[in-house]
Amino acid sequence: MTQTRTTLALAIALAATVGLSACNRDRGAPEDATPPPVSAPATPAPTTPPPAQQPATPSVQVSEIVLGTQASGSERVTDAKTDFAPTDRTIVASVVTQSTAPSSGELRARWTFQDGQLVDESTQRFDFSGPGVTNFRVTNPENWPAGKYRLEVSLDGNVVQTREFNVTQ
Repeated sequence: MTQTRTTLALAIALAATVGLSACNRDRGAPEDATPPPVSAPATPAPTTPPPAQQPATPSVQVSEIVLGTQASGSERVTDAKTDFAPTDRTIVASVVTQSTAPSSGELRARWTFQDGQLVDESTQRFDFSGPGVTNFRVTNPENWPAGKYRLEVSLDGNVVQTREFNVTQ
């Protein structure tokens, strides 16, 4: 029986020690405990600001629109003008483009009269590469009505240039 009591006392003492050590864990290390080794603070990685987001430069730009009644073999208008006669059957627009990188795109010419009345609209798809000239033509088999006209040229759906011209008596 003494042996049982001794075993029981040891078991209780062991349980009490384990319980007390668990309670002291939250109170911090004892005074005589050796602190853990201190490592050198980590050097933060140098922070480089992200590159500035610049608006994408279009690879194709319309640099010039020239109006006339005829175009040469190079597609350029031969006699530039902004005043036309009612009997000028065809009006030509030479749209000069410049491409900094090969790309595909769409040019649209929208011809209007006076208060925005649509005269004609046409679209052409292109594979741009370097400088280029594209002609758009509007034809009237009868005399043009006198007044103010406007040509809007769009590149990929965005108006990039406009030209106003007149038909005079």
